[in-house]
Formats: sequence, C-alpha cells, structure tokens
Amino acid sequence: MRFVPAKSSEQQAALMLVGMRSRLIQKRTQLANAIRGFAAEFGVTTATGMCRIDPLLDRIAADETIPELAHELFALHGQEYAQLQREIERVEGKVMEWHRSDECSQRLAQIPGVGPIGASLLMMKTPDPRMFGSGRDFAAWIGLTPKDHSTGGKTRLGTITRAGDELLRSTLSLPLPDVSLG
Repeated sequence: MRFVPAKSSEQQAALMLVGMRSRLIQKRTQLANAIRGFAAEFGVTTATGMCRIDPLLDRIAADETIPELAHELFALHGQEYAQLQREIERVEGKVMEWHRSDECSQRLAQIPGVGPIGASLLMMKTPDPRMFGSGRDFAAWIGLTPKDHSTGGKTRLGTITRAGDELLRSTLSLPLPDVSLG
C-alpha cells in the first residue's frame, strides 16, 4: 500500500483552482450544448465546437422567423456564455501564473503533448515521483496503462481502464502516432 503525504495549504489552494477550472469548463460545455439544442428546435443548426457558439447566437439574433421570447432567452444564454468565458480565462490566467512560478512545471510543459495545463496538473496532483518504481507504475497510478489479462506466461493487455485520476488521464491521454515497424 502506498501512503500519500498530506498536501500543504498552498497545494490544496492550487488544486481548488484546477477544480474550479474543470467545473467552469463543464458548465460552459453544458450551456453550449443547450444553446445548440434549443437552436436546432428552431431549425438553426451548427457544427460542434465552442468557436461556433458566438456565430450561432449572431445568426439567431438576425433570424426574424424566431419568436421574440426566444430571442430574449437566447440573448440571456449568450450573456451567460460570455460570462463563463471570462471566468474561465481568469482562472486559466491564475493557472498560468502558477505554472510560470514553478520550475518543474515549466520543464514538464516542454514534453510534446503535455503543455502548461497538463504540466500544472501533474505538479499539483502527483505525489513524490520517487514513490514509483518505474514509469509504468506512474502511468498505472494515473490510469494510462491497459488492463492486464495475462496468464500462463502469455501477456494479454486489454483496454485502458478508468482507474486513476480522471482529470489527469483526460489531459494527458493523447492518441499515439502510427509507427510502422519494418
């Protein structure tokens, strides 16, 4: 059994910052999906993606076939969406401030696919790296290794499990490039 050392109040505050960012992003996604769904009810559709919400709201505002009440409600949704965007930018600014002040986080961000948010999360959530015997042990702790179904000397690896820290796993799990051996 591995014992995790208690976090300092500064580490807890940093984790609170990351939790707030995660919650705001989830709320923004939920609102964007609601806007997209309500717009589809009036026959106005758009592709997925946060960059398409503002143009969608502009199209709705210009559409004269949509009732006035719906225009007012879409405007309220637009205001809420803009407010969420501002809050996310403010929180991400604080995460970037924290990242810039931590030397190890800056080094981790240089790894392809990690970036400043992933590096900050790693530094905030990961215990002392000396706790892990190998990189695979660390990857298993995060939840990035496939489930092992080995028996009788035959190695059989399954899919990546849902074990570990979900936020770290989703931030760090990227598709691997195709590499041909031959």
